[in-house]
Amino acid sequence: MKIIETESDRRTLAKQIDAQALPFTVSIWKGKSKARTDRQNRLQRRWMIEAAEQLDGWTPEEVRGWCKLHCGVPILRDENEEYREKYDRVIKPMPYETKRELMMEPFDFPVTRHMTTKQTNRYFDTIIMELGKMDVELTPPGAPLIENERE
Repeated sequence: MKIIETESDRRTLAKQIDAQALPFTVSIWKGKSKARTDRQNRLQRRWMIEAAEQLDGWTPEEVRGWCKLHCGVPILRDENEEYREKYDRVIKPMPYETKRELMMEPFDFPVTRHMTTKQTNRYFDTIIMELGKMDVELTPPGAPLIENERE
């Protein structure tokens, strides 16, 4: 997702569209998206690495799966009736370890990709609180991030 904010952004997008082979699909929304930001994605990735370094035997992907299950799923279940109904019917009855595995690659059950910026902020607050209970220290949300840091 790319937010077009300047005339230069618009021209770049037009060139990218002109370069696409037909057929292709594009979606355009008026105004800024409510989806999570690139900065939020980079911060989340940094946190998963930091937490894995502090939690003996955990990988960043295992931390990500744990966070999605313990911090993200409750937010979406609380705020989205359809998500809650489907999650409770399909995923909730599964054993705990299976649910954690489903949150990670290669399955990567969708949680954070469905969050708005506001929900992602709530998710981050919950991660700070829950990992803090495990004595994990994370980069503060307002700290500078490296531009090329990827999710």
